Amino acid sequence: MSRSAIVIGGGLAGMLAASALSQSLDQVTILERDTLADAPQPRKGLPQGHHAHVLLPSGRDAIEALIPGVSIRKRLLAAGACEASLTSLITLGPEGWFRRWGHHDHLLLTASRDLLDWTVRDAVLGTPGVNLRTAQAVAPRGNAERVTGVRISAADGEEAELSADLVIDASGRGSRAVHWLGEVGITDVPESIVDSGLVYASRLYRVPEGAETFPLTQVTANPFASEPGRSATLVPIEGNRWLVSLGGTRGGEPPADAEGFVRFALGLRHPIVGQLISGAEPLSEVTRTRSTRNGRRYFEKAATWPEGFVVLGDAVATYNPVYGHGMSVAALGTQALHRELQQRGVATPGFARRVQRAVAKPVGAAWAMSTSQDRWFPGVQGSAPTVADRVLSRYTRRMTRVATSSYRVSAAMCDVTTLQEDAIRLVHPSLLLATLAGPVMPALSGPPLTADEHAMLHALDRGGSDI
Repeated sequence: MSRSAIVIGGGLAGMLAASALSQSLDQVTILERDTLADAPQPRKGLPQGHHAHVLLPSGRDAIEALIPGVSIRKRLLAAGACEASLTSLITLGPEGWFRRWGHHDHLLLTASRDLLDWTVRDAVLGTPGVNLRTAQAVAPRGNAERVTGVRISAADGEEAELSADLVIDASGRGSRAVHWLGEVGITDVPESIVDSGLVYASRLYRVPEGAETFPLTQVTANPFASEPGRSATLVPIEGNRWLVSLGGTRGGEPPADAEGFVRFALGLRHPIVGQLISGAEPLSEVTRTRSTRNGRRYFEKAATWPEGFVVLGDAVATYNPVYGHGMSVAALGTQALHRELQQRGVATPGFARRVQRAVAKPVGAAWAMSTSQDRWFPGVQGSAPTVADRVLSRYTRRMTRVATSSYRVSAAMCDVTTLQEDAIRLVHPSLLLATLAGPVMPALSGPPLTADEHAMLHALDRGGSDI
């Protein structure tokens, strides 16, 4: 018997879902309202695409598994994407500068979001049985017991109905899944928001001659300083460019003008990012976005769930982009879909509900990390820190301080923040003892730069700041 699926949304989550579905079903139709280019280009439906993105090792491995026969990593690197170890970056964290250990582990892939999306899209749309259709999904067809397809509106405004055995909502943060479920009587989907009012501002720069190997550099916000959180991240991407993203929570937002952009970066807890870009050639204007809140829909908690309907990616949860979890969580959630398809099949009773509950696991891990930081910033909208949050915060702050001088502790924290290990890893007896013992080396007084990096920083600095 022929089986088919419809995927609402042609972004990263939608494309990965289509690839997973194509390995078990006969026909997969992707519905996307935007016209997708056949090259890496900005997409109207992805306002956050102009800002810095990293692909965590967990997300990279999930994507590699979801698209068999093609190495997305190799394609990205061939196109100019960069790769760097999380334990070897230049990072000022809330508890001080992290040492650079020189290990080739916890590798991050950095590229423009346009290149990342296009590379995945190009691979998936070449898969037999996968078709892309430019159309707006109006609403799923069906009821509280089963979804049987989708009602669509074509570019000419004409509506039609498509049937399918499975409908995947991967339409992103604008998903109307909660609204539609409410229309068929499922009104018990809890929702949660933690909004620090973060504004993201980004700009592209040409990498100065001689700085081609300068590593990803970040000055993170300090959520425990009782003041707006301000941050800067300089990310090497394809085309010999730096993508620089500045962030500021409510009351500390970065400006949109070119001069103010550099001034903001120079005024952070350390001016290193501002110093680097003050002598670099800008390649774009400053782009800002306010689409940064943490928002979660707990679909897995609904008392009933329709067969034939699954929600993935940003349609389930969105996160503060500073933490870099969105793409990897989407990939891990799609892996949960793939496992259920391989083990039981789409026609098995309860299939959609099992997938939705499995999707919630990586969502929950990323949500906990993002909100545990953001809820401390002044003026945050959402639930305030609880007593348990305060106890956990004291422990994790002390562990972070130890991690600045201990590779073993730093690597363990990286395992968790990159979604490769559960948070329970951080209370292993050996890590508890190391945390209680405290830092094993004195704190660094400045960024851990090599002699060549020091020289490059001085050569570029037009900001008049001392390091």
